[in-house]
Amino acid sequence: MGRTSFRAVLAVAALTLAGLAAAALVVWGDLEPAERAAVAAVLTPPRVGLLVLLLLALAAGLGLYVYRLAASTIGPAQRIAEETRLIAQGNPAHRLGEAGGPELRAIAAAVNELAAVRLRLQDDVAAAVAEAKAGVEEEKGRLAALVSELDQSVLVCNRDGRILLYNAAAHALLGGSGGGRADLLGLGRSVFGFFDRGLIQHALEAMERPSARERREGTHFVTATPDGRLLRVQAAPILEAAVADGGGAAPGLAGYVLLLADVTERIDADAKSVGLVQGLVESTRAALANIRAAIENLTAHPDMDAGRRARFASIIQDEAVRLSDRLNRATVDAAEGLKARWPLEEMRGEDLLTLARARIERRTGLATKLESVDPGLWLRVDSFPIAQALAYLAARLKEEFAVREVRFRLVPAGGHAQLDALWRGAPLAPETAFAWQTDPFTQGGEDSPLSLAQVVERHGGEAWYQRDLPAQAAYFRLLLPLAVQPADTRARARIAGRPEFYDFDLFRRSPQTAALDERPLADLAYTVFDTETTGLNPAEGDEIIALGAVRVVNGRMLRGETFERLVDPQRSLPEASISVHGITPDRLAGQPTIEKVLPDFQRFAAETVLVGHNAAFDMRFLQLKEAPTGIRFEQPVLDTLLLSAVAHPAQASHDLAEIARRLSVDVAGRHTALGDALMTAEVFLRLLPLLAERGIRTLGEARAASEQTYYARLKY
Repeated sequence: MGRTSFRAVLAVAALTLAGLAAAALVVWGDLEPAERAAVAAVLTPPRVGLLVLLLLALAAGLGLYVYRLAASTIGPAQRIAEETRLIAQGNPAHRLGEAGGPELRAIAAAVNELAAVRLRLQDDVAAAVAEAKAGVEEEKGRLAALVSELDQSVLVCNRDGRILLYNAAAHALLGGSGGGRADLLGLGRSVFGFFDRGLIQHALEAMERPSARERREGTHFVTATPDGRLLRVQAAPILEAAVADGGGAAPGLAGYVLLLADVTERIDADAKSVGLVQGLVESTRAALANIRAAIENLTAHPDMDAGRRARFASIIQDEAVRLSDRLNRATVDAAEGLKARWPLEEMRGEDLLTLARARIERRTGLATKLESVDPGLWLRVDSFPIAQALAYLAARLKEEFAVREVRFRLVPAGGHAQLDALWRGAPLAPETAFAWQTDPFTQGGEDSPLSLAQVVERHGGEAWYQRDLPAQAAYFRLLLPLAVQPADTRARARIAGRPEFYDFDLFRRSPQTAALDERPLADLAYTVFDTETTGLNPAEGDEIIALGAVRVVNGRMLRGETFERLVDPQRSLPEASISVHGITPDRLAGQPTIEKVLPDFQRFAAETVLVGHNAAFDMRFLQLKEAPTGIRFEQPVLDTLLLSAVAHPAQASHDLAEIARRLSVDVAGRHTALGDALMTAEVFLRLLPLLAERGIRTLGEARAASEQTYYARLKY
């Protein structure tokens, strides 16, 4: 029996004694003097003691009766109330067990019946809502898939700079900006972790001009990353929905879209091109001035002696040679610049040959055929210069050796694709084959400073000429890189599957300036975490060996945004702890120490509320590392153990697995840091409506209620 029932028993016993005493006083006051004397004569000391014993026995009997009544009604009634709230707010599938007397069992049966009816109605409503939202969800899914697969890096932010959407390309681009900054990218996080606040503010001011809002104009800027790369950022406004009040006011700015591109190589190449042109102009101007002066002297003095005439002729020749050399170097530099800027893309080898054959037949009129082609072969190439190179070779074969047909073979060879351009006829001399590989493309309608050798070198391959004596044929063989997997069956590289990249409900977040304790629980961002350790005594030398966490934003667990690290504890691992978490010493060998892991976790958990189960245990391990690492976790902490005790004070157990069972959360991955963090996050989300039903809706209210529970007294 709980404290409430015990107090009720004491209150009933006291009231019984008080009632009897009051009745005795009333009767005594109503007696005549003679009657009082007679009663006093009867109530001698031995008889008074007997009367007191009888009264105490009566009070004890009444107390026992009330005790049994409370045991069979008050306790079960409290559990029925809690479990009814659980059905209403947390787990509609939960059902009340039989407890108490027949009346309470009848009430429990009626509640179960109502719960079944409610569940059926909820299912009907859910089906109707799902059907109504099908179109919207389909469009949302298309948008998410489209943005996720874009090669263009995309970020969508709300007006306060909180990230609402990002795709895999953005994660790859920003995650490569050095210093482990990929941990800063996530839904609800601030874009100012990557871009200077002043730049974004300037872009917002530009987009908020009345004329810009009316025309939905965007803006752009270039910024540098911490590792020195240059990003070109195009910003486009997201306007609020128009208010149908007839006022005609222009809609405000709800957020913005950022399109990111790494332009470091492009800007470097452009700078080199400008420098190349400027250098060529300056050197050409000086050479032409010398040539012009020499020619003018020769023209002005036709009777010049032979020695002087020879010196001026030598000047003209030397300057012409130097000018020719400079032009050749400029051509080589331009070709290198083109090579550096080639994009390599994945395409089927058969499609590459289709493009090349069409170009050859259109420009040279030469017949082409496929001799042996693997249809499942995928290449990583720049298709245009490869097609140029093959067309150039075909043109020279036709013009210089009267070849009538070129055939192609494409087969895998080790880690490359082997592309042969084959013909029958006169063989090439080694000098001729070498010249064809190193000369620029200038035949058959091709006009480029590139050569076959440069094109193949850019692809990380090789090219050579070879004869096939038994077949009386010759061919140029090109080794080209293979794609890792066929592009039509390979999913884009993602972050642990397809992350939940979008959450447009964040547009309705409350202002960031509000104090956290006053913020609704449903509006906060959380990092739900768990640790695995060498033992249960952090103050006696036990250490963290695994740290796992998942982010919860806007009432949704983001399975794509997780943190999982193994940690070298730099001490032995007891067998007792291995039997719990299954982590063996060999798995920890070579792992980073806690001094290296904690900074990454701090970045991951930045600007969020920490949530754990029995969080005092995990926080004690983190607090003991503050001095050696300088890492402090000063954000608020919520504990699902305490929150469960607030939501269900009459329940005997608040073990994580037991809470999960009550709330119909799947128990999986127990005693792994990330597995327990995921389960704790699910439990936390299902506790929120139960807390709201008890009037606990803000962070401050949740913390205050947690501090009043019995379990809050536990210390580590």
